[in-house]
Amino acid sequence: MNVAGLPAILQGNGVPGDKATNARLIGSKFAQYGYDAIHVQEDFNYHAHLYATDNHPYRTATSGGVPFGDGLNTLSKYDWVAFRRIKWDQCSIGSGDCLTPKGFTFMRLALSGSSDSTTAVYIDLYNIHTDAGVEAGDIAARQSNINQVAAYIAAWSAGNAVVIFGDANSRYSRTGDTAVRSLLAGGFTDAWVQLQRGGVVPTAESLCANPSTVHTCETVDKILYRSSPLVTLRATAFRYESSRFLQANGSVLSDHNPVYADFTWSAGALLRQSALFGADYGTWFSDVAVLAGKTSATRKPKPATLTFRGASRLDSVGLALSDGTALTHGGSGGTAASLALGASEYWVEARLCKGEKDGKTRVFYIRAATSAGRSLAAGTATASCATFVAPQGWQIVGFVGQAGDEVDQLAFVYAPR
Repeated sequence: MNVAGLPAILQGNGVPGDKATNARLIGSKFAQYGYDAIHVQEDFNYHAHLYATDNHPYRTATSGGVPFGDGLNTLSKYDWVAFRRIKWDQCSIGSGDCLTPKGFTFMRLALSGSSDSTTAVYIDLYNIHTDAGVEAGDIAARQSNINQVAAYIAAWSAGNAVVIFGDANSRYSRTGDTAVRSLLAGGFTDAWVQLQRGGVVPTAESLCANPSTVHTCETVDKILYRSSPLVTLRATAFRYESSRFLQANGSVLSDHNPVYADFTWSAGALLRQSALFGADYGTWFSDVAVLAGKTSATRKPKPATLTFRGASRLDSVGLALSDGTALTHGGSGGTAASLALGASEYWVEARLCKGEKDGKTRVFYIRAATSAGRSLAAGTATASCATFVAPQGWQIVGFVGQAGDEVDQLAFVYAPR
């Protein structure tokens, strides 16, 4: 929901009433209706009022009012393991979008997990607020904005399920807004197109009233999603929540219709993962895409060799599959140690330990245990450790996480034996 939180002196948004009062009412409705995850845009100078009446346990801290903040925040029932704010590379001066550091946010939402962290489900959420306006400079900036998000997703959400929801300032019916349509070509599904338009992307303009009493008209606010081999997402409902966000006299609370989608999810049938262990440093890596291409009801990847490097900390992790495919992540420091697995021997358990180096949390130690009772270790154990056990009938076949010269964060990918 774009909450129209620009200072009243700069932008009235055509919304009746006092903005602080409206923000408090919006927050109370967020709490009343109990949404699982909410992205807000234009949450600038009335942020404290919005949060004062909301009760979600996990909420991002404001980045500030105008002109310091980006106006993007998230309120959620679920915690996350990573959160970042990214400023747009390009903005249009003509529409005033350069007056604040607009951009997008990224978070890796911890949707589900076992009590012992052996299995976990994450969804990458992106909150966007692109350049507004319809002049040539606005459209060019907006194209750049969406392409920037797409590039970030390709790098930082590889192998993961993703939901993008926010103020895209884009219409499929606007000929200049080609970037939003490129997301559809790139594997994303628009929940509105899917459920309200029968899967047909509109070419003719159909503007929404505010509040909207129909759900087939198009707003600039979008919800797009994709699944991954680790988790399947399916949108089951889409609607404009306009009737739920009204003042007592029937006036709107924002110049945008709130946009809602409901999803079901299921863990992967052939690939799953453990909880992430470590911290949000280094560059994201994922073996999921490679493993998905080698996994089916009749094809099951199996490690033939494990190779770890470590000394005072864990420098790298790697394995070679039985078909020769090598999966290695991290740096070249430390001492290498390898273990060749037998034809009927599986990697079934891993223990990780973490510690602090230069003020940052890193993975210090790994120990792998096989179904034959053999083990391989690297690095230095600490007092802060966790053990990950493959589900019954499954095995560890790869990795996801973040690394640079050393391993900063790690999780394990499972596949059936």
